[in-house]
Amino acid sequence: MKLETEKIDQATILTPVVRRLDASVALRFKEAVAEVIQQGESRLILDFSRVDFIDSSCLGALISLLKTLSGKGQLVLCSLNSNIKAMFSLTRMDRVFTLCGDRSEALAIVNGG
Repeated sequence: MKLETEKIDQATILTPVVRRLDASVALRFKEAVAEVIQQGESRLILDFSRVDFIDSSCLGALISLLKTLSGKGQLVLCSLNSNIKAMFSLTRMDRVFTLCGDRSEALAIVNGG
């Protein structure tokens, strides 16, 4: 599971380099992001600009990652396509996660500006 990592101010931006985040990669995705958290990064932005599809296993991985931060950090999702946004709305996970239109909006939230 390839994740591009970029640090901007206090935020760590993680971009999955995969078209589909489904059951075949969900565990590796979760482990890769959890490793970043274990390294001390707690203000995370997940940039889904390269992702076309996520399934329930990826949603479960995201919930697990949010619990890993356990209120001691931020997990902001950005650049979700309309299908992924619809999945978050249908499952009401848009009330659990902070969703942003793009990186600059996510950076403003995470970096407090």
